[in-house]
Amino acid sequence: MKEDKKLLGENRRNRLLELLKGAQAPITGSELARQANVSRQIIVGDITLLKARNEPIIATSQGYLYLHSPVSPALQERTIACRHTPCQAKEELYLLVDLGVTVRDVKVEHPVYGDLTASIMVSNRNEVDQFLEKIRQTQAAYLSELTEGIHLHTISASNENTLNQAEQVLKKSGFLIEY
Repeated sequence: MKEDKKLLGENRRNRLLELLKGAQAPITGSELARQANVSRQIIVGDITLLKARNEPIIATSQGYLYLHSPVSPALQERTIACRHTPCQAKEELYLLVDLGVTVRDVKVEHPVYGDLTASIMVSNRNEVDQFLEKIRQTQAAYLSELTEGIHLHTISASNENTLNQAEQVLKKSGFLIEY
């Protein structure tokens, strides 16, 4: 896209879809805004409209990501229950990604809003560091702070053995809630 030409409405949303579908990594809202020559707020609105059309776009701490399929058939997925303090989030995430696990999301049960889910999508220490830095910079609260540290993660890995190892490591560290 040319920086000097502003894309309008449906043309812009179609171009955003092309960019997201072709990306190998998340794209920030600021980068999409730069390429479309519009404000980041316009991009946020466009992404909301695309999601309303059931486009599988998620917002991660690294940017927007188009999910070509929810989980690759080769990947195994599991939901685990954990509990820890905000200070222990880095340790928990490092334990998981060091085993080759992707932490897809975090979920909590809020007494008013019900289930709240936020995408994390971290697979290595660098992505964990970026995620935690964004929390620090924005002074955002961890969702688990709403539930005294109790939360769920959807995790995925290439095989069941890796997911079993992840549970054992979390159990040994005192993070896993067994049910």
